[in-house]
Amino acid sequence: MTLQQVLEEVQKGTISVQDAEQLLRENSYEEMGYAKLDTSRKERTGFAEVIYCSNKADEHLLKIFDRLYREDGEVLGTRASEKQYELVKASFPQVKYDPVSRILKIEAPGKERVGKIAVCTAGTADIPVAEEAAQTAEFFGTAVDRIYDVGVSGMHRLFSRLDTIQEANCVVAVAGMEGALASVLGGLVSRPVIAVPTSVGYGANFHGLSALLTMVNSCANGIAVVNIDNGYGAGYLATQINRLALGK
Repeated sequence: MTLQQVLEEVQKGTISVQDAEQLLRENSYEEMGYAKLDTSRKERTGFAEVIYCSNKADEHLLKIFDRLYREDGEVLGTRASEKQYELVKASFPQVKYDPVSRILKIEAPGKERVGKIAVCTAGTADIPVAEEAAQTAEFFGTAVDRIYDVGVSGMHRLFSRLDTIQEANCVVAVAGMEGALASVLGGLVSRPVIAVPTSVGYGANFHGLSALLTMVNSCANGIAVVNIDNGYGAGYLATQINRLALGK
């Protein structure tokens, strides 16, 4: 029973407040021994629980995937390997896998994607993280414009797509090396910019730390920064902003 259904039953007087409280306690999560699935998350936050696939035991991944699919009719998994894809595909032939972003998913048919965000990368090496952001946002119902390889070493490439970027409700800037793209975009658009540092770069990049520090210390306004290589977090936050812009 969903939260709305429980409240409707209380309003009609068919169940007591005490019984409703017990139902909500029972339905807040599902105990699986090795995992506690947050089956009420979508009711609370508007986003169903997502599977972080890396390092999960095969049996655990399959059972969690199955339970979440039965709950919502769709599932999103991040950081999945080819081996995990083949494992899940044996039980769910309809599952889709993107080896670039490492996204593993079953999407509900006929899903509408609304609003608009722009996902931009400094270089092509940043695309795996950008695709994790873009496909996460799309899974959660957001329309995405991809604008790749527009880093500061060739600023004219960015300016040629600026009209499209400025039309978005939110901009995701994905960059490694020194991470300057987020600052440039922050000074050019009126929308929030979510900066995603990547671990792309040479030795003094320190596996993304240099880009992270550049983005955190940006003098441009309206920039929020997620963790290194955290495309999922950026796509999630961008969807929240997009929904707010649409009044949802």
